[in-house]
Amino acid sequence: MKRALLVIDIQNEYFTGKLRVSHPPGSFENILKAMDAANSHSIPIVVIRHTANAANSPVFRKGFPEWEIHPEVAKRPYDALIEKNMPGSFTGTTLERWLREMAIDTVVISGYMTHMCCDTTARQAFHMGFSVEFLSDATGTLGFTTYAGSVTAEELHRAVLVTQGMRFSKVMTTDAWIEELQGLNRPPASTDTGPTCGG
Repeated sequence: MKRALLVIDIQNEYFTGKLRVSHPPGSFENILKAMDAANSHSIPIVVIRHTANAANSPVFRKGFPEWEIHPEVAKRPYDALIEKNMPGSFTGTTLERWLREMAIDTVVISGYMTHMCCDTTARQAFHMGFSVEFLSDATGTLGFTTYAGSVTAEELHRAVLVTQGMRFSKVMTTDAWIEELQGLNRPPASTDTGPTCGG
């Protein structure tokens, strides 16, 4: 298994803009924790940034402060920056080519929003033959009301995790993911029981 951590759309729009993520609590801290763990275990990190197609879009307008990557993410080491214009991180980008060139077979999903870019990217990766790990507490969303109805942030987040776990991804907490990384790097237990008596 060769992993890459995808850090999807951790831009100021979700902190100081019109789409302030509210659930789950601590998701941003867990994203940073996942980045730090990936760096300490030599797992490549891909930072993904969304840009609105329309120049007059109310969100993700290129060059505006809300479009910028959050400084806590930007200051951490990462291996690639992928620019996208659609919810799926593979659509119209170089992400798949980069992953194939790096011989990555497993993508780890973190970022915003759970139900939109994270969910879409996870499904795309699964369809392309990648294994997918979806970090349940290092992704996040907010409540929405549309012409189709209303949904709370908690309901929306939980529904995505359940459907991801049905088919597309291995859904896990950040701590569980880090424990798995530590287990993979741990030397195998010795089977030497010491001297034995012969007869």
